[in-house]
Amino acid sequence: MNHLINGNSKTLWKQTLFLRLYTLAKIPLIAWLRPSVMEMRQDRTVIRIRLSRRTKNHLNSMYFGALAVGAELVVAAKAVHAIEVSKMKVDFVFKDFKVEFFKRAEGDVFFICDQGLAVEALVAQTLASGERVTRTFQGYGVVPSKNAEEKILQFDVTLSVKRRRS
Repeated sequence: MNHLINGNSKTLWKQTLFLRLYTLAKIPLIAWLRPSVMEMRQDRTVIRIRLSRRTKNHLNSMYFGALAVGAELVVAAKAVHAIEVSKMKVDFVFKDFKVEFFKRAEGDVFFICDQGLAVEALVAQTLASGERVTRTFQGYGVVPSKNAEEKILQFDVTLSVKRRRS
């Protein structure tokens, strides 16, 4: 799967539109948060969730649930893209989630996963074997308006995929 979604704004807008329509149809709660694709390359995916009335908690930082959605979504977006490219029916689910928080999210959060090749490989493995395959992926979040280099959270999510039988 040597596909690249580059960083030009037209392509990112199309990816964001696809993501929002996909989530609206499949998981409306995610669509409510209005995530945006900021970058999607073969090896790296970046999803932004804005700090807004929809995502704030009582401390004016991002609510835990919105942070959890972003962590899941940055891996799921790459999996959905790999599945779409394959044109095969593949189901996926997250088996577990572990997160460590370092700072409050007091601005838009960029969720980053640099394991895109491994996500593609996981989808390819289930397509080849027909068996359920599972792997844990790591990522992190930053608030660029505060400090683009400082991680505010780090997470592990375990993705399980299986080719759907006809």
